[in-house]
Amino acid sequence: MQFRQADQQAIDRGELTLTFRRWRRPQARVGGRYRVGQQVIEVTSVTQIEPTDISVEDARAAGHDSADAVLEAILRNQRKSGDASAPLYRVAFRCLGTQVDPRSVLAADAEISSDELTALTERLGKMDARSKHGPWTRASLEAISAGPGRRAAELAAEQGRETAKFKADIRKLKALGLTISLEVGYELSPRGHVVLDALKTTSD
Repeated sequence: MQFRQADQQAIDRGELTLTFRRWRRPQARVGGRYRVGQQVIEVTSVTQIEPTDISVEDARAAGHDSADAVLEAILRNQRKSGDASAPLYRVAFRCLGTQVDPRSVLAADAEISSDELTALTERLGKMDARSKHGPWTRASLEAISAGPGRRAAELAAEQGRETAKFKADIRKLKALGLTISLEVGYELSPRGHVVLDALKTTSD
């Protein structure tokens, strides 16, 4: 789950313990742990609700002054990406504190052996082969490299893909240490640049 920088700081201080999201289906599960900046949060409940069910207390726990402010924030975000007509979910969580993200350590490591590089490119090839929408790994890496910080919705639209599925694929690349999530959009990691160069060399 993505949060603004200010919200990440509020989570770290224990001031923000709820978030409201519009999803076609829940994108978080009870007991699931998710990295938010340098913090890790654990989801304690996921409940589908109606907009009229948002209480003032819940709004404040989500970093807003009122239920109307919550809905306005959701609408503002949905104009950029997502589905404004999707069901509304109330997601409660607790902060587990600062933890080193092993993906960040991996992403910063550009010292890749030839065997490891071969294994990575082969793995990307298998991901392409399993994909229902055709090869996507190199195209996605190239798009992120060419436009770091661009919104996922823009990148997905250029590739003729749904935003949610595109973001799910980028998370797979992040798990391999190839991309870094920014407050808005993504950028290639040092490791990602090495792998992309190898893909270009192999196909050229």
